[in-house]
Amino acid sequence: MSGIAVVLIALGLFLIGGVVSFVKQGMPKGVIVLLGLCGAMSLAAGLLRV
Repeated sequence: MSGIAVVLIALGLFLIGGVVSFVKQGMPKGVIVLLGLCGAMSLAAGLLRV
């Protein structure tokens, strides 16, 4: 596992955790969708590099 893959996976999990927090706080849907997409893309890129 390369270092960049670990960073991308960690970033993806962090962003997806942020989505959960933002949903609980009642943030605007656009922010939640954007953060979710960024998290999913980062997680997928990290998993593809493994």
